Amino acid sequence: MPHDKQILVLQLAKDLSMTLHQAMAVVELLQAGNTIPFIARYRKEATGNLDEVAVRAIKERFDYLVELEERRQTILVSIESQGKLTDALRKQILDCMSKTALEDLYLPYKPKRRTKAMIAREKGLEPLALRIMEQPMGGEPIVEAQAFVDVEKGVSNSEEALEGARHIVAEIVSEKAEIRSLVRDAYATNANVVSKVRNEAKEQVTKFDRYYDFREPVSKIPSHRYLAMRRGEKENILTVDLEIEAEPIVAEVLAKVGHRKASSFAEQLRLAVQDSFKRLIAPSVETDIHVELKMKSDRDAVDIFAQNLRTLLLSAPAGSHKIIGVDPGLRTGCKCAAVDETGKFLDSVTIYLTQGQQSLNHSKALFLAFVEKHRPWAIAVGNGTAGRETEAFIRDLLAEAGKKEIMVVTVSEAGASVYSASDIARDEFPDLDLTIRGAISIARRFQDPLAELVKVEPKAIGVGQYQHDVYQPLLESKLGEVVESCVNHVGVELNTASASLLSYVAGIGLALAKKIVAYRDEHGRFSSRKELGKVSGLGPRAFEQAAGFLRIHGGSNPLDASAVHPERYPLIETVAKEMGIPLGELVGNTQAVGRIDIKRYVNQEAGELTWRDIVEELKKPGRDPRDSFTPPQFRDDVRKLQDLQVGMMLEGVITNVTAFGAFVDIGVHQDGLVHISQLSERFVKDANEVVKAGDRIKVKVVEVDLPRQRIALTARFDSTPQPKKEPQHQHVKGLKSIPKSAKAFGHNPFAGL
Repeated sequence: MPHDKQILVLQLAKDLSMTLHQAMAVVELLQAGNTIPFIARYRKEATGNLDEVAVRAIKERFDYLVELEERRQTILVSIESQGKLTDALRKQILDCMSKTALEDLYLPYKPKRRTKAMIAREKGLEPLALRIMEQPMGGEPIVEAQAFVDVEKGVSNSEEALEGARHIVAEIVSEKAEIRSLVRDAYATNANVVSKVRNEAKEQVTKFDRYYDFREPVSKIPSHRYLAMRRGEKENILTVDLEIEAEPIVAEVLAKVGHRKASSFAEQLRLAVQDSFKRLIAPSVETDIHVELKMKSDRDAVDIFAQNLRTLLLSAPAGSHKIIGVDPGLRTGCKCAAVDETGKFLDSVTIYLTQGQQSLNHSKALFLAFVEKHRPWAIAVGNGTAGRETEAFIRDLLAEAGKKEIMVVTVSEAGASVYSASDIARDEFPDLDLTIRGAISIARRFQDPLAELVKVEPKAIGVGQYQHDVYQPLLESKLGEVVESCVNHVGVELNTASASLLSYVAGIGLALAKKIVAYRDEHGRFSSRKELGKVSGLGPRAFEQAAGFLRIHGGSNPLDASAVHPERYPLIETVAKEMGIPLGELVGNTQAVGRIDIKRYVNQEAGELTWRDIVEELKKPGRDPRDSFTPPQFRDDVRKLQDLQVGMMLEGVITNVTAFGAFVDIGVHQDGLVHISQLSERFVKDANEVVKAGDRIKVKVVEVDLPRQRIALTARFDSTPQPKKEPQHQHVKGLKSIPKSAKAFGHNPFAGL
């Protein structure tokens, strides 16, 4: 590494407000090949009990500082090779702590294409440019410029000489780091983002109507609005620009470069600075501001997406029960698949609900026989097209047959079609139709959402906005981190996990996961964690990182079913021996574990933080940290949009949390929107403060717009505002146009999007 790690870590600790010891410990653990989940869970003494978020923040900041340092060294070498590296410039570069500022310092020395200033220098006009920069009190520009007239060099008269000199001045001014910083700060503070409708789209009514003539300060524009404007620009509906008053900025720049109104060269400098701002500085800074806005908006959107994904992945599992999954369909019928307690596919059948009474009667008999054969604990129905009708059909049929004890639940099928057509699904079920695979996935995601959803590309699950507009590597990286975090937080049953699920366990990856599954298929169940060492390619480092997150229930060692790491087994065996209790009787024995004197066993190998974790795990080994499953209670008399009435009280499930509110499934195919201002009696700045995807929520219907398939809801029951008719147009995910009642809550429920 071409830099001093100690200096970088010192800066990192300062940036993140933590101790040097913590920062250095994490950096060294990461560089030794340890994973973030492992460090956060099993190296608490070393890190001072930093959680996964803090460990990841250290990694990201350290990577940034390393890249910054590498770029710094490249720039220093480049400028030095040009013979232009002064002590003052070197100090400026060494003191620089951001990539943007570093590039500003390098700009005058950066190889560039042929510019107007270069051409002017070739014509010998640099001395005249320096004269303008000096702002002398004597002399006449037009007279002094005469000395630089040279027809052979392309300078025909004094005006051309002055124009060329101004080009040089303009470039010098534009390349000053302090000037660029001044202008960038002015834009960040005072500029507006302005969108206009393109001429060819003026007569169109689109989802971008509100942005046809829209402006908002750069410093205040929310991420979702900026991304919406950018999408409108991409679809050739809008133009998006930055707008700022130039004169005050030009005046500040003139003052910075030593403009003297009394100088005979004052006007030449003023013209040069105006040209510099308009032609060189503003376009460059505007590009930088757009990039920064896009990056910030992307990060905000991805963070919301990540929060929603985490909530969905950690939603309550139904557990090990026989389930029938139903993938609803009208023309092609409803595909029904039965799976056993472990998710193994058993059988399938197809029923038709819309092909006449005779077909319907046959489907009823067929489905009841299917239920009788497999005796499911519950029936999970996908929430896609015809989902509510299918759920109602099954519920009524079971009631008629006296089988009300069988639970019927709606399950989100977002991403199920993506899974069905994936290589993973083809490997699992090469001989099954896509729709049968979808029904199996619906049943399995009801049993264990995490285990099934890891098979789907995260961004296909549909829990965020603008996932196709944000920077894709950022999105994929962030969502991958979320999946990894969730999988390791919950733990994985080694003997039933798919390769997809195992691949997210710390230290494993997809290639090794496939080897583990192949070994399991060939040799049968793993009897202990130690047996993992027999898997080809799984060495000591991979075992160390992964073992604590893998569970083996009913194995040879009771600790293998817990989150206790194998490296601590000898300590616990010693404790059991000294207490005179067999290890198997200690694990899960709350009273016995409560008698362990932690302080007696604390040492350099396992500190107090580690022992606290061990004790908690011994009390409830392998406890699933997720909530217990409770089914949503949709009203039987509300199945379609037409059934809704203003003032109706309903229970729903949060399907998506955005910057402007939350979407709620109330059982009518179309999610309703609870605007952020209607989520709580108190002021809410961030919707994630009060709700998350998967939450049960009670809501009141405020507005139903049948033509536009729009539902406005409120979670505030202090009053019922009267709608006001005030047409607006706004794009919201899943909704095609704007409700006519623009102020259903006393304001537009879709405003601020």
